[in-house]
Amino acid sequence: NISRAAGRVSYPCRFQLVAAMNPCPCGYANDTQRECRCAPGQISRYHHKVSGPLLDRIDLHLYVPRPSAQVLAGGGEAGSSSSEVRQRVLAARAIQDQRGLLNRDLSSQQLTNSGLISDTARQLLRKVAEKKALSARAWFRAMKVARTIADLDDSPVAGENHMAEALHLRFVEL
Repeated sequence: NISRAAGRVSYPCRFQLVAAMNPCPCGYANDTQRECRCAPGQISRYHHKVSGPLLDRIDLHLYVPRPSAQVLAGGGEAGSSSSEVRQRVLAARAIQDQRGLLNRDLSSQQLTNSGLISDTARQLLRKVAEKKALSARAWFRAMKVARTIADLDDSPVAGENHMAEALHLRFVEL
């Protein structure tokens, strides 16, 4: 949906945007093995090349550090396997199907009035929203992400811990 003063237009499409960028122009900010050559002003200008309204539409922001040589060689700490993650995602999707609506399709009223988000989670969101000047879009997107994290956790109500994780994923600092 595209909303402007003249009206609203709906296009029949769904897509998922996955984007990546370096933490700075040289690519080595926060790198444990190489020193960043960028001045703070360069890094700030680099980050400001991506507009605030575009960033506001991206729900998950992750910093991915350089993997160690041990991990690249197949050793190191093992995370969840792809099949384990797939099973968790399918279980969370089944929960949403049982509710009759996917989290992405929940309206602001459904998020606000359905009991799917706990009062403590809402209080945390309100506190962060005031501190970070969240837009209405970011507010409801954080609620949807918290709801999805709760589904992955098999929790009927998104609690403060789910909201904290959702907000962390939105405001990761480079």
